[in-house]
Amino acid sequence: MSDTPSIAGPMRVGMLGGTFDPIHNGHLRSAVEVREVLGLNTLHMVPAPQPPLRDTPQVSAAQRLALLKAGIGDTPGLLADDRELQRDGPSYSVDTLAELRQQYGDDVPLVMVIGFDAFLRLAKWDRAEQLFELAHLVVIARPGYQSSWPSALKELVGNREVDSVDVLMQRTRGGMLMLELPSLMAISATYIRERLQAGKSVRYLLPEAVEQAIFYQGLYQSDE
Repeated sequence: MSDTPSIAGPMRVGMLGGTFDPIHNGHLRSAVEVREVLGLNTLHMVPAPQPPLRDTPQVSAAQRLALLKAGIGDTPGLLADDRELQRDGPSYSVDTLAELRQQYGDDVPLVMVIGFDAFLRLAKWDRAEQLFELAHLVVIARPGYQSSWPSALKELVGNREVDSVDVLMQRTRGGMLMLELPSLMAISATYIRERLQAGKSVRYLLPEAVEQAIFYQGLYQSDE
């Protein structure tokens, strides 16, 4: 039996993309809290097979998707979405948002959720100006972390920023909200990979099912 209540009211949908290399408790706790705070019926968690702005992960997209599914388990409202694995070439969020917009229609609020580090690079994304034509943007703020926005980012965002979920959800797209989440889980996938490579424990950084799958398949571990 779930301890998470179902979401009432009009449908709201979110997308959280990433390499999930590997999925960890920080990702998953953030996803649960984002869904609750925004009142999303479904949050699509979308692994990127070939992220345009970073190196190709050493673990295959299919393996990372399997770990994501294991991590989500039966968590209500979180969905491991493989649509970017079905495309050739780099993974562009604007294409995924366009597919989700087509799937759910024009009358449903659609939200793209990204971290603050990714947000600072947003102006460099492919067809960045089209993102707001398809969805809202919710940026997960890092508490205590301040950084000035690049001028191109300020121009891209313009006057779209709002100060509450209620105001954001009055429209189906085009707004931006900075969101601080209750749980402060400073877990890094890079840190996890380094520990696995060194043969050190990753207990409590990952869901147990993900940890077991990593060790069973020998992922991220030294070849020596």
